[in-house]
Formats: sequence, structure tokens, C-alpha cells
Amino acid sequence: MTGTPVRHSEAGVGQLVSQLVVDAREMAQAEIGLVKARASASITRYRSAAIFFAIAAVLGLAGLIALLVGLILSLATLIGPGLATLAVVGVVFVIAGVLAIVGKSRLTQGTAA
Repeated sequence: MTGTPVRHSEAGVGQLVSQLVVDAREMAQAEIGLVKARASASITRYRSAAIFFAIAAVLGLAGLIALLVGLILSLATLIGPGLATLAVVGVVFVIAGVLAIVGKSRLTQGTAA
């Protein structure tokens, strides 16, 4: 009599272990699916934001160029077109150089820390 319940309990344990493996596999697949869905939603959201930032940057650059052209045209009536262009471009290059130096110094400070 003791032999029969042992076989029955072993079969029950075997079935439980088998079911546990199946459930664990299904749970892992469901978790992977959830992570994929979340990542896809994040990528879509960030891609959309990046497109809007790129358009804003292009429009901002176009506005800056228009502003510089307008400044050149305004100065051209006072000092001539050649000198006005030279003055505006020179000032823009000086500002760009200062910003590059500041950026480089912040970059080297970040790596030294």
C-alpha cells in the first residue's frame, strides 16, 4: 500500500514541476512582450519629439540667418555692403569661438572630475 501513494505523489510532483516550467516560460514570454511594448512606445514618443526638435532647430537657424542678413543690410547703408558683411561675420565668428572655448573647458572639467 505504501508503494501506490508514492507513485501517485511522484506523478503529482512531476505534473506540478512540468506545469511550473510551462507557467514560468509563459510568464517570461509575457514579461518580454511587456518590455518590448514599453520600449516601442518610448521609442515612438522620443522619435516624435526628436522630429519636432529638429524642425525647431532648422527654423531657429533660418531665423538667425535672416536676422544676420537684416543686420548686414542695415549696416550696409552706413558703412557699405562689404564692410557690413565683414563686421557681422567677424562678430559671429568671435561669438562662436568664445562659445567653443567655453564648451571645451566644460568638457575637460567633466572628464577631470
